[in-house]
Amino acid sequence: MALFRVERATPLSPAEAWRRLTDWERHGRVVPLTRVTVSGGLPRGLGTVFTARSGVGPLAFDDPMEVTVWRPPDAARCGLCRLVKRGAVVTGWAEIEVWPQGRGARVVWREELRIRWLPRLLDPVVARVAARVFGRAAGALLATS
Repeated sequence: MALFRVERATPLSPAEAWRRLTDWERHGRVVPLTRVTVSGGLPRGLGTVFTARSGVGPLAFDDPMEVTVWRPPDAARCGLCRLVKRGAVVTGWAEIEVWPQGRGARVVWREELRIRWLPRLLDPVVARVAARVFGRAAGALLATS
């Protein structure tokens, strides 16, 4: 599996950083060639299921995910959201942590993913590309302007 980690500091409060990072549909506006839809129920929280559809035309695929841990940040502890990827093409998990830091927050996005039919030999390349894509996405989601 390809494992990567992205860290970002933001002047946003931990609560606001959390709100932006867990607005799943908003991810579709910052990740290239991706649209995100939330399936029924509340759009955020434990048990939320959403799908990121990435690609173009016949080369597009679905990346369904479920929120399996939901612990928003508060003044005394880190927030943690864990997603499990349940797709036919992409499997694995992602964790988003939001830590209080000074007057703002520090975000740690960790993900382990496996792309089926792709040789494991390419996992380091997948990890580098994914870190770059998700690092940019995190930056865009946390942008204050």
